[in-house]
Amino acid sequence: MEFTYYIGCDVSKNELDFAIYKGNAFVFHREIKNQAKSIDDLFKELKQLPEFELSSTVVCLEHTGIYNNLLLEYLHKKQTNICLESAMQIKNSQGNLRGKNDKIDSIRIAEYVYTFRDKITLWQPKREVIQKLARFSSDRTRLLAAQKMLKTPLNESKLFSGSKMHKESSNLFAKSLKSIKSDLEKVDKAIKEVIKSDEELTRLFTIITSVDAIGDVTAVGIIVTTNEFKDINDSKKYACYAGVAPFVRESGIFKGKGRVSTMANKVMKSLFHMASLSAIRYNEAIKTYYERKVAEGKSKMSVLNAVRNKLIHCIFACVNQNRKYNKIYTSSLV
Repeated sequence: MEFTYYIGCDVSKNELDFAIYKGNAFVFHREIKNQAKSIDDLFKELKQLPEFELSSTVVCLEHTGIYNNLLLEYLHKKQTNICLESAMQIKNSQGNLRGKNDKIDSIRIAEYVYTFRDKITLWQPKREVIQKLARFSSDRTRLLAAQKMLKTPLNESKLFSGSKMHKESSNLFAKSLKSIKSDLEKVDKAIKEVIKSDEELTRLFTIITSVDAIGDVTAVGIIVTTNEFKDINDSKKYACYAGVAPFVRESGIFKGKGRVSTMANKVMKSLFHMASLSAIRYNEAIKTYYERKVAEGKSKMSVLNAVRNKLIHCIFACVNQNRKYNKIYTSSLV
């Protein structure tokens, strides 16, 4: 895609650094506050540049969570071309780098979007129900982390401290733990209400949870991370994203074993690991497969990883064919 202006933006909590390029020629750099008025003032200034039109301009920025929100909201309302890219992707595309500050980062982002202008994918916001589902899912994760932070030392004190000291600590934390439990119930209820309120989410949730060992939390995670299967609709790509796809490193006579990459969504990887442990206990076909592979000498972790892959492939097959999981499913091609 060809644009007249290429803008790179380095985003932080308090500031936004913009590097403006016309083609591959640097125009200027500007640092502003991460506030709606400052963003509007900058783009009013940009409109004074020769041949500047938002329709022929692309703005590239990195994933920085909620710090992006004000800028993304403004750009989307103005129907601007937006490229949202991972920091790792931009860094790896530029070879060995020396020096780093916000100005340099914004320039590198602008150079990246110009260099790869033919390959970039323009960003589109997720549906409001997906954004709401993602927010509730994050809230649930934070509440569980707080609950674990309190429960873990209590469980340890029960083993290694006196019963009197353990009882005193338990009484101190009782109200907090009860409150967290109540909040978790509220979040779970809110998640269910969001799913029930939307026909497409209900359809996807029903299909995904029909697969053995896939629970509500994992199903919500899959819907959010795939953007209801719009951003990722291929099981192999999602297996890579979730960190369960093995990759082999070979060079000359060196033949390495297939290993999963550390570049993955750790939360989803953990959820699929727990699902695989459940599957080898309660799904007879998967249990038989697991026991057979272990008996053949395969390591238990490598077989569990294969089970994770099987679960992902089952989920995507069911969603793509718009059907529930069937243990004795026979292909219509047979």
